[in-house]
Amino acid sequence: MWYLSEDKTWSNLAEKFRWVADMHQVPQDPRHHAEGDVAVHTQRVLAALTGAAEFIALPAQQQEILWAAALLHDVEKRSTTRIEADGSVTCPHHAKRGELTTRSILYRDIVTPFQVREQIAALVRFHGLPLWIMGRPSPERALLLAALRLDTRLLAMLARADVLGRDCEDQTRLLENIELFELFCQEQQCWGQARAFGSDLQRYHYLTHPQASVDFVPYEQFQSEVVLLCALPGMGKDRYIAQHAAGIETISLDNIRRQHRLSPTDKQATGWVVQQAKLQAKVLLRRGAPFVWNATNITRQLRSQLVELFTAYQAKVKIVYLEVPYAQWLRQNAGREHSVPIRAMEHLLSKLEIPQADEAHEVELVVQDA
Repeated sequence: MWYLSEDKTWSNLAEKFRWVADMHQVPQDPRHHAEGDVAVHTQRVLAALTGAAEFIALPAQQQEILWAAALLHDVEKRSTTRIEADGSVTCPHHAKRGELTTRSILYRDIVTPFQVREQIAALVRFHGLPLWIMGRPSPERALLLAALRLDTRLLAMLARADVLGRDCEDQTRLLENIELFELFCQEQQCWGQARAFGSDLQRYHYLTHPQASVDFVPYEQFQSEVVLLCALPGMGKDRYIAQHAAGIETISLDNIRRQHRLSPTDKQATGWVVQQAKLQAKVLLRRGAPFVWNATNITRQLRSQLVELFTAYQAKVKIVYLEVPYAQWLRQNAGREHSVPIRAMEHLLSKLEIPQADEAHEVELVVQDA
């Protein structure tokens, strides 16, 4: 069974993990967190969670997943907290940045199975969702997308512990919001499970078309198929192409750079390289020819720009994410003819966003656990 730390005493955690020690002295707005700094709040959240009957009833592995998410849920308040001119304390986007940090920690520092790691990262990312989802423009879509990534029962438990671990005047209202969230999950058929879709195309269409009904079954004729690779440098993209896409046209940003003797660190040149690659892609898309787009594509923003281009030509897009264990990744990178400096590798790891179900018609995860 996986666990983040066998010794769960706060003193041990703060001594063992720098990111836990960093929680001390990170201020919080007294209107929402009168209990004190992030360290005080996190300890209270853990106490509320582990003392809850619903937590105690969970299988041991789910307890460990939820406990780790509670420990990490505010990990990036340390980097996002700021004091505004009016004296209020804010921490914008701390959950989104916390997801990235959680992924890095559980990949690099604490060997964690991929599915366990991504459940924890998703819980960190969405830990506030039950508190404000009903105020979203499309709450159903936001909920069903989140439910594809995590167990909504665990999310509700985490949100409740988060609220009980703070001193605030609106605590009763926040707890009521969590109860509404639970009812909403049951109504949308995603309480403790992902909502079932008839096909990948139905799922993708619903998640990407704001006016679409969840039950609508689209009919679409594709003109071609594109495989969009997503992986950190040295994860084995070329090997994947050789094994699974031999004979298919490949557009490689690295090859274009090497052909023109351009440095990967030259940002101005990178823009030109991407434009050349897109020109090649358009030729193939007009012909209806399948191809592989070979680049790192580690952020959602980069992938979305490419998917938008490909689908404009009625292509079916499949994102393939590749990952090997951290130690193996370092070895593979060191053995490459064009290896990437370790500092650059770590920087890219800190930005890694795993492809999600709303990004393409199909998302395949090719992951080798340690």
